[in-house]
Amino acid sequence: MAEPAREHTVGVVGGGIIGLAVAREITRRRPGTNVLVLEKEDRLAAHQTGHNSGVVHAGIYYRPGSLKAELCARGRELIRAYCLEHDLPYVECGKLVVAVDPDELGRLDDLERTATANGVPGLRRIGSDEIGEIEPHATGLAALHSPRTAITDYAAIARQLAQEVEAAGGVVRLSTTVTDVSRSGRGSRVQVVTAGEVHHVDHLVLCAGLQADRLGRRVDGEREPRIVPFRGEYLEVVGAKRDLVRGMVYPVPDPRYPFLGVHFTRRVDGSLEVGPNAVLALDREGYGVRPGLRLADAAATLAHPGFWRMARTHWRTGAREVRGSLSTRAYLRFAQRYVTGIGPDDVVRAGAGVRAQAVARDGSLVDDFVVVSGNGVTSVRNAPSPAATSSLAIAAYVVDRMALPGPA
Repeated sequence: MAEPAREHTVGVVGGGIIGLAVAREITRRRPGTNVLVLEKEDRLAAHQTGHNSGVVHAGIYYRPGSLKAELCARGRELIRAYCLEHDLPYVECGKLVVAVDPDELGRLDDLERTATANGVPGLRRIGSDEIGEIEPHATGLAALHSPRTAITDYAAIARQLAQEVEAAGGVVRLSTTVTDVSRSGRGSRVQVVTAGEVHHVDHLVLCAGLQADRLGRRVDGEREPRIVPFRGEYLEVVGAKRDLVRGMVYPVPDPRYPFLGVHFTRRVDGSLEVGPNAVLALDREGYGVRPGLRLADAAATLAHPGFWRMARTHWRTGAREVRGSLSTRAYLRFAQRYVTGIGPDDVVRAGAGVRAQAVARDGSLVDDFVVVSGNGVTSVRNAPSPAATSSLAIAAYVVDRMALPGPA
């Protein structure tokens, strides 16, 4: 039999950086509010937050006027200040976005206009000679240099946010899986069911990442957009070759996709990674070196009409990504266009991340952040990269749209 209902004012589902940032923002705006964070894993930042590249994006890629552009710009400054305040890693190692073929120069022009409109600090267009001055082992025809693009440790930030929530009187519950969410009508409290417990909250915020569509559907019945998971695999450069890249070297991205292409990224621990690619994941939470299979996840993807429409349009790109996943040599063939000195013998397979990418029923990839709020529930339905960069700004955006009791 379930335990008696426990009363909390605001519940947050998800112990990643978005959920914890929202919980902290609530405690800051409404001191004394009871906040309960529910995380199904036995640790914080166990999913997307703990499996990304650690990049603090400057706002180069995002459509001007979009939520991504707005919240990335604000979030970048907030994350920087937060890391300085709490003595967390934050290194402005800079990024080069490099064009290696003449047919990429037009796309680089478009990217420069986007980055300029988004106010990317210190952005410069440089030629091939200056590429070598910034990254001596990189090659290309031209590049955009973003000196303020940084790296950090998002899992460490998430843990610090949790400490603040608890210091303000909030509760962070680990190993607590939400099995059901319901509400009986307008104005009623929201019922959140976990194993052996029932919680009633005045407002619920769903920051469920890879499970966002499943939990959101329990509340509002909306089946779209669906999460189609994409696995991003990394290689780690070993030995002396890890010093061939000082900061970050990126390709010019294909504007048809929200993915940024395989790139070289310095990490705050001094390591150098290559990746990620983007292959369909058959396990929403499969982070091992080799792909996993979870039948329920695979079936959900294959049952979605939007997946098949997307696949028919982009199957050639998907096949290329699969080749890279199966062969380290094929994976590096693309990366070596930018840094020729790092080959298959210089890398080992590292971990992987899984991107929660929302896909509409018509097969289009949902590019912007999607936050839906109403009748006591706010659901973060789509928050892919640069969500970690934008996390503190996303939290403010979410709380702005909540009806919280008490004085501001």
